[in-house]
Amino acid sequence: MKILFVGDIVGEPGRVVFGKAAALMKARGEVDMIIANAENVAGGSGITDKIAREIFAAGCDVITLGDHVWDKRDVFPYLNSEARVIRPANFPAEAPGHGSCVITTPSGVRVGVIVLLGRTFMKYLTDCPFHALDREVQKMKADGVKTVLVDMHAEATSEKVAMGVYADGRVSAVLGTHTHIQTADEQILSGGTAYITDTGMTGPYDSVIGTQKELIVARYLTGLPNKFEVAKGPGTLCGVIVDIDDATGRACAITRVQKN
Repeated sequence: MKILFVGDIVGEPGRVVFGKAAALMKARGEVDMIIANAENVAGGSGITDKIAREIFAAGCDVITLGDHVWDKRDVFPYLNSEARVIRPANFPAEAPGHGSCVITTPSGVRVGVIVLLGRTFMKYLTDCPFHALDREVQKMKADGVKTVLVDMHAEATSEKVAMGVYADGRVSAVLGTHTHIQTADEQILSGGTAYITDTGMTGPYDSVIGTQKELIVARYLTGLPNKFEVAKGPGTLCGVIVDIDDATGRACAITRVQKN
């Protein structure tokens, strides 16, 4: 089974290129399932139920979110009702939404997806992501789910690498998001888990991580706050394709993807 995991979709340019490239890959049979981080899809910050439905219509099977999950408060009821849109599992249980989900592919394979939010340099006070991983994986394994993918949404590369080491052999993949810059360290760890520190951004690369360049430079020059705006221009889809053995849940290969 080949699963496409798409890095942070940013604004309209990201939505457009995702709708074109991801849908085409699925239609051609290049991938069996698509997971996309879409926490920045609504104007560069947060997600709405309308846009989530557009992402699903383009071929996405599961949407993951991160630290911008609460930026559009009107989406809270949708997070409670739509199990395929998941927020970090290490938020308190009282928070809206779900931290994981299990879906069944057309071929009958059950796939679990978990999102975890890092704590280093992040603004939220969350539970330990490592303990949250233990809890979610135990629940899925007890239910007979062999294929499990983890979106590790974190700032610090060390925290992401540590999660990969900690989860190795227990999940199919640990795939980093949040920094919007694709790393070149994709690998299969010794226990059979696919790993990459960051899958990259799906959005306008003539920018500073998706934002208009001039606004970011001005902030650095002056130290004054300003409103961020998503950059204009064409987008690039970034992510990885993870090839997984259906019988064991172990990853066979991980390949970086960049498509215009």
